[in-house]
Amino acid sequence: MCSETSTSEREIYHNFYAINERPVDDISLKFFYKPHTITLLIVSIIAIFYSAFTRDESSLENNIWSGIRCLVLFFLVISLLTFPNGPFTRPHPAVWRLVFGISVLYLLSLLFILFQNYDTVKSIIYWFYPDLKHFRIDSEKQYAVNCNDLTLERFWEHMDVFALAHFLGWVLKALLLRHYGICWTISVTWEITEVAFAHLLPNFAECWWDSWILDVVICNGLGIFCGMYICRLLEMRTYKWESIKDIQSTSKKIRRAILQFTPESWIPIHWFDPNCTYIRFLSVTQLVIFWQLTELNTFFLKHIFELPPAHPLNVGRIGVITLMVAPSVRQYYTYSTDTRCKRVGTQCWVFVAIVITETLISIKFGLSIFAQAQLWNIFIWLLILFVMSISCVSLCVVWAKYRWNHVNNIVEEYFIRSKDNFLQKFDQKIHHDNNNDKKKKYSY
Repeated sequence: MCSETSTSEREIYHNFYAINERPVDDISLKFFYKPHTITLLIVSIIAIFYSAFTRDESSLENNIWSGIRCLVLFFLVISLLTFPNGPFTRPHPAVWRLVFGISVLYLLSLLFILFQNYDTVKSIIYWFYPDLKHFRIDSEKQYAVNCNDLTLERFWEHMDVFALAHFLGWVLKALLLRHYGICWTISVTWEITEVAFAHLLPNFAECWWDSWILDVVICNGLGIFCGMYICRLLEMRTYKWESIKDIQSTSKKIRRAILQFTPESWIPIHWFDPNCTYIRFLSVTQLVIFWQLTELNTFFLKHIFELPPAHPLNVGRIGVITLMVAPSVRQYYTYSTDTRCKRVGTQCWVFVAIVITETLISIKFGLSIFAQAQLWNIFIWLLILFVMSISCVSLCVVWAKYRWNHVNNIVEEYFIRSKDNFLQKFDQKIHHDNNNDKKKKYSY
């Protein structure tokens, strides 16, 4: 009994270890995978010593800014040494340890902001970016203007950098989720989210053709198709990696070094199966709803703190969220689909904490905005979001069962036909041999 329990606990540990601290299976250059902790410590101390004793300390603002940069630098160094790798090892585990360190640092910054008042937060933002003092969110571009005036020229004018961002964003989302049903559900429900919150966020107000044709069908649809097509190509590849040390040609060594930035392998993702449990059902529904909340935070934070769309704070946040989502989705997928994995990965845990903290910040500092909320719109939005999420997951489960039964029928029919053909050929051979034996007998 004890041995069975220990074996079960060991399996649970190894399944969690595979998504939280995945080791490098094939090390080609050992130098790049050794810790080098002493070297890193010496270099860090020398850099801090030189910077602390040689810089000009006459400016208070420069002193504070230098201290913040040193704090961030040392925190990232510590994360490089101690934090888990996560589920990925390409291009190097250190990259994903840094991503985890940045996400923890971002979470700590959000928690600090949560305990300030609005004026203090704005003062901090102005201290870092003085040019924002003269920016007002009302100066943003409005899209819901003369919606009945639909011409090809005007339609083409809306193909701006945001349309390209829509397309590239959905290519990336399709690569992460790898499921048509989930991607299309998130795409459609997001447009419904924009309609529901348009009275709070004027930037959400769009013409119907801009929202449903340009965004959903063209940009999002093409992005989903291209992303899923890339997934199929990567699934069909045979992944056999050769060590750089064993390659003789210089050009091939360079090619192998570049390929280090590509996936080590690419496994098919199955969010649903015919025997889908209620836990997995709820997990995927939760994923759809949580994805909406993550994107909604982007626009609320931008609107509440009055930041331009292309501002470094906006772009930086989107970049950090994008880097965090990749390992988080992988860990969440394993936790949702593998019954042997009893713990969610640490990167996924931190990501959930970040999204919830961002939501709390939006609610706390956006009370004046939410006071204008039309509760009936919000209620309808929540109801539609919940119903569409449940419906999508239900249809995906039904489709998975249909495909599973269809494949089983094809395989079964193939084996039956193969068996019948074999028996028929076997009978013909026996009949032919018997006829030959009779001919030989009568010839004698």
